[in-house]
Amino acid sequence: MRKLTLTVAASVIASPALAASGPFFSLSNTDFVVLLAFLLFVGFLTYMKVPGLIGKKLDERADGIKSELDEARALREEAQTLLASYERKQKEVQDQADRIIAQAKEEATQAATEAKDEIKASIARRLQAAEDQIKSAEARAIRDVRDQAVNVAVAAARDVIAKQMTAAEGNTLIDNGISEVEAKLH
Repeated sequence: MRKLTLTVAASVIASPALAASGPFFSLSNTDFVVLLAFLLFVGFLTYMKVPGLIGKKLDERADGIKSELDEARALREEAQTLLASYERKQKEVQDQADRIIAQAKEEATQAATEAKDEIKASIARRLQAAEDQIKSAEARAIRDVRDQAVNVAVAAARDVIAKQMTAAEGNTLIDNGISEVEAKLH
């Protein structure tokens, strides 16, 4: 209201109002008529409580802006909380990934150690199998050599006996051999 009074006073004191010719307070002076119309218009607006309505609308707009700012602050705080939560989750996931990697490295090391041990055991088994095969081959070779020696000795003995033995002696030996076999089988 004070601003309105100052505005009216400034209008009255203004130089254009004083520049008109003739008496100022007459209806023939257009400046005076305009001033009266303006004052009546301002008075009518004041009577209709337009400045209060404008003030009320401005206050409502200020309250709306304030509520929007409060809502924006709340949303910002919520966003910061969410950001902190996601950063915390990201750190937890990174820690979990690090643990998984460490566990995988440990398992790989253990698997490599087990594979080395298994390879050593396999090599030992194969060496033992090769040694067994070598021993078996040696025994077979010795047996083959003995069998061959026996065959040679039998053949030599047959040749010697065949040269020294007569038919009658051979028949006697055959009969003795048959009777020996009959005795052992029965």
